Order: sequence, then structure tokens, then C-alpha cells
Amino acid sequence: MTDLSARRRLFMRMRIALLATLLGAGAGGVVYRAWDLQVRRAAGLREMAEEQYLREVSLSSKRGTIYDRAGAELAVSVDADSIWANPSAIKKAGVDPRVIADRLSPLLGIDAEVLAQRLTGDRHFVWVKRRVTPAQGKAVRAMRLAGVAISEEARRFYPNRELAAHVLGFANVDGVGIEGLELALEDKLRGPKQTIPSVLDRRGDVVFSEQLLDDRAAQGSEVTLTIDKTLQHLAERELELAVRSYEARAGTIILLDPSTGELLAVANYPTFNPNEPNKSGSAERRNRAVTDRFEPGSTIKPFTIGGGLAAGAVSPTQGIDCENGAVRVAEYWIHDSHHFGVLTPAQILAFSSNIGAGKIGLAMGRPGLYRALTRFGFGERTGIELPGETAGILRHYKRWYDMDAATIAFGQGVSTTTLQLAMALGAIANKGRLMQPLIVKRVVDSHGQVVQEAVPQVRRQVIPENVARLVSDMLIAVTGPGGTGTEAAIDGYLVAGKTGTAQKADYVHGGYADDRWTASFIGYAPAQQPRLLAAVVIDEPLIAHQGGSVAAPVFRRVMGPALRHLGVAPEGASALAELAAPHKVEAVQPSAAAVEQRSAAPATLEPVAAGDVLVPNLVGQSLRPAIVLAQQAELVIRVVGTGLVTSQEPPSAAVVRRGSQLTLHLEPPNLAPSLTPATQAKAGVQTSAQPSPTHELLATVRPGGQDG
Repeated sequence: MTDLSARRRLFMRMRIALLATLLGAGAGGVVYRAWDLQVRRAAGLREMAEEQYLREVSLSSKRGTIYDRAGAELAVSVDADSIWANPSAIKKAGVDPRVIADRLSPLLGIDAEVLAQRLTGDRHFVWVKRRVTPAQGKAVRAMRLAGVAISEEARRFYPNRELAAHVLGFANVDGVGIEGLELALEDKLRGPKQTIPSVLDRRGDVVFSEQLLDDRAAQGSEVTLTIDKTLQHLAERELELAVRSYEARAGTIILLDPSTGELLAVANYPTFNPNEPNKSGSAERRNRAVTDRFEPGSTIKPFTIGGGLAAGAVSPTQGIDCENGAVRVAEYWIHDSHHFGVLTPAQILAFSSNIGAGKIGLAMGRPGLYRALTRFGFGERTGIELPGETAGILRHYKRWYDMDAATIAFGQGVSTTTLQLAMALGAIANKGRLMQPLIVKRVVDSHGQVVQEAVPQVRRQVIPENVARLVSDMLIAVTGPGGTGTEAAIDGYLVAGKTGTAQKADYVHGGYADDRWTASFIGYAPAQQPRLLAAVVIDEPLIAHQGGSVAAPVFRRVMGPALRHLGVAPEGASALAELAAPHKVEAVQPSAAAVEQRSAAPATLEPVAAGDVLVPNLVGQSLRPAIVLAQQAELVIRVVGTGLVTSQEPPSAAVVRRGSQLTLHLEPPNLAPSLTPATQAKAGVQTSAQPSPTHELLATVRPGGQDG
């Protein structure tokens, strides 16, 4: 019994020892494993763990908003529903993908067979349709389809539809700019991609990230344009009306401020809806204002004459024989639409004589004409922040043929864009200074810091200021009685401009096509202090083809309301009456003829009988207000000289037939002893300025005019 108890105790002790040994070994193993995991392999395991629940999430910025110059939204990013599916979940749920496809197909406009194939398989994610309408998203939610879900994505939206579509361009479904400023300003609008640490759950969804709480981290820069929404709408409306009315192929209008180079409107027709760019072709989406080249025709003549005057190749009073409508240069003939004799440079512009402009080009010589046109910006890009700009074509003068100096001078053998043409005329309106065109006014980043601010920039002084002023005076006659641009005249404003009618090249048979034309008009107002400039180009009109009858009326219908929108008040009846009133003569010792004219000056400009008008008193006036008053009285004026009006024929208060000629003799202020400084100041003349060269400006000599 004792031996049995002893054996039992020994066995118990052995069991306890074995258990203790096993427990000790297990504890040692645990300790070793813990040391191995937490000490020896800690760094590697920590990295493995973080790879499972931490991710460097790429945060795409929300695309910045584009505004017009007044803060109206032109392009915004909004949240939109996107529908996706999990084909693996559909399969596990035992649902036939064809049933789901049949229900979604009519709602989303997707082919049922294609959608069913997409929903079949073991994938975990496929897009059904991205960025659907709110109504479509609501309907899909109500269906509660197995394996079909909805998430939100940012969608680019253009609230004004077609307005400024060619300027804005559009972004694709992934929010990447494809055309227009959306493409040119992609880096600024989209903003930098940011990589931030985030905590994920077992499904891979972000559950926490401190930086995600900062909304500014997911916002692109905001862009403010120089475009004026009201003027843009006005230009697009009138352009569409003109293209449809004249059954034209296309058209373009540009409005800009010549003193700053800011583009206020860029309109093209046909146009497109950037919300649905896939419904339009490349022809509708092309920004013709900067991409399309065309021969400018007669609209290039102001720059030929301006360059000739600046170079001294022609003088303002020089008579140029226009050969009665036809002249031979080399083996070719140059024609005018009317038979003109000797014309001054001003008359060449007013009547748009090809022969006169060609002779000025020949007088300048190939290097001189080439240098003048390149200084106006022809043959080079303007540098506008719009993609796809072309430089036009102006071959180097060493590659010109014998007659190119003549034909290029009146707009054949050279091509330009509407923007180039507008900026070149802006140099004449802006005292000879060629400006850098501006379309982006300001860029503000997500933190409110201005990162880009547009500042008016002068590219170069093209022609002297006095020459620019002289050419500007000549351009006024184009819209006056007998000029080619009378349809561009605006009541209450003095308009300077030039018409253009150019035959299009026939690339199949060579030469120029007889039935395809480009009609254009470029001009600015008020001519005395230009506030707004417009370039109108109508491509291949069928009903009519002359710039004076097709493009000039569009200019008038756009420019008149645009000037009023900008607050440029017209000269009303009271202002015209003040200009027409006799000058005070207390401190003057005028000639007897001047006293007689002033004492007989009429109080109004009303006709005294049917077909008769009273001649206004224009003595003491400068050229521009004199032209305005003469137009109001329906008289054809002939101006000789420059400066102030010293005498007129017939005298004031004379009764003449409507349309009669009124000859004005002008002299520089320092040569007009009968006019005191007070009278000169009232006429708006700067007596301290050096007088421009004496010239003769003939508003009209014979009825009708040519639009070359």
C-alpha cells in the first residue's frame, strides 16, 4: 500500500514536471515569437501592416471656375451621379445580367446587348454610365438593382450653353481640358495632384484623413476672363443672324478695347454646345478667329497707306493716278470697280482703290512694304492664350514675284486671321502702338492668392502717332457719304473703319473663284477717342458678297448697343447744337468774312424747304466735329488742309440742296490768325502739338464707291 502511494506520488510529480516543462517551453516560444515579431522583425511587419490599412491617396483637385470680367460664371464644376456595377456581385445574387440591362437600357440610352455583356463576368467594377442627369440618377436609385451602385463625380458644366464656346472649349469625362481655354489653362484649372496619407477599412474605403477635411486642397485655380458676357451674347446673336440671312458658310466677330488689347467678345458661327461636344463636328468646334486664314482684301489698305506715310514713300496731299480703272503690272492687269482718275491717299481709302493702294505698295518697294506689314503683326502669331493660333502667311519679300508688291498692298497674296486684323487696326486706333491681346484677366489659386494678373503690354510702336492720327482721319471718310462703309455709320458716333471684299482662291483650277468671297469690315468708335474696336468677317456669303453691304451692317448692329453698354454716350442734339453754335469773338480780331459768317449762323440745322438745308457754321472747328455736323446736315464735304476750319464755301446760313458739296479750308492753329487760343481750345485742338502734314481729305467725289 505504501509502495502504491509512493508510485502514485512519483508519477504525479513526473506529470507536473512534464507539464511545467511543456508550459515553460511554450512560454519561451511565445516570448521568442513576441521578441521576433516586435523586435527583430518589427520594422518589416510594421511596413506590411501599414500597406494594408494606410494608402497614399491621389487627390484630384476640383476644376476651377471660369468667370467673365464681371464675375458671371461661364464654366463650373458640379457634382453628378455616375452609375457603376459589380458583375461578381450580380453573379452571386443569381440575377440575370440581361434583366438588369433591359431595365437600364431605355433609361440611360445604352444598347441592352452591349450593357449585358459588360455586366457579365467576375470583375468587381465596371462603369455603366458616368455623369448622368439628376433624374436618371434618381430613377436608378429607385430601381434598387442588385450589384448596381451610384457614386458622385465632378462634372464640367457650362451654364450658358453655346455662349463663348470656342473661347472656353470643353473638358472630357475625366475632367481633362480638350479644347479652348480648358486646354490652354489645364494646369491652372485642374490644380496640382496631391498625394495624402489616409486610413482605409477592409473594403478599401477611406475612413480618415486629416487633409481631406481641407476643402481648399481639392480646388483648382479660378480664372477671370476679359470677355464681357453681355457683349459676347450680342456678338453671337448678330453673327448668327448675318450668316443665316446671307446664307454664308461661317462668320467671326471680335470685339476688343484698342487701348488695352483686352478681348471683350470672340464669336464664331457655326457654334456648338460644350456640354455635349460629341454632338458637333470639328468644323463647329473650331475657333475660326485664331485658326482660319483668309486673304484680307481691302482691309489691309489702311496699313499699306500708314506704312507708306510713315516711311515717306507717299505724302498726304500726293495725287496718285488710278489709271481710269485699269493698270498693267508685269504681265497682269489690276482693276478697280470704278474708273478713278487722280486720288489722294485719303480718297484711295474712301473709295477702296486697288490701283491706288498698289501704286503706294510699289512706291514703298518690296522691303518697305514687307517691313510695314510685319510691324503691324502680319505673318506672326499674336501670342493670345488660345490654342491653335496660326500665323497667317506673309512670304519674305525676297520670295515675291514681280507684281506681289502691288497685289499684297491691296490684300491679295497674303493671308491673316481675324485676330491679327483686329490687333493691327487697334494699333492705328491706339496712336500707333500695337498691343498684346489679352483674354485672361486674372488667375486666383485655391488659397485666394493672385497668381496671374493681366497688364496691358505694348508690343511695339508701329507708326508715329501723328501718322496714326492722320490715317484715322482718313478712315472716317470710309463710313461717310460716298464711302464704301456707309452702312457701318452709327447715329451719334464718329466711326472709323474699312471694308473688305476678297475673292477666295480656287485651289482646284488655280487663280481666284468667281463665286466665293470673304466679306469683312474692321472699325472702331468713337473715332476721336476709340473705346471699342470690332472686326467682322463673313465667309462665303451667297445673297451678297461686298463687305460694305454684308459685314458693315453687322458692325453697326453690334457696335451701337455695345457702346451704350460700355457707357459711351452718343453726342445728342444738345451737343451737336453746341458744336454748331457761333464762337464767342470778344477777344478775337476776326476777318470781315468770318464775322459775317458767324453773325449769320443758324440756330438749328433744320431744312428751310423740301430738299433744302441750311449750311452750318463750321469755322473754328477741328476736322472730326466738322464731319459730324456736315453729315447731320446731309452735305457732302471736301476738306483741304489740316487743323482748324478757317473758311467754308458756301458760307454758313446759305440755303443749298441736300447732298450739295461743302468745301472746308483748314490751317494748323499756329497759321490761323483769325482763331484765338480760346476758340482753338473749344474746337478741341492741342496748339502745343506739332501739326500733322497738310493733306486733302475728299469724303466723296462721285456717287457710289468700290469695295475692293
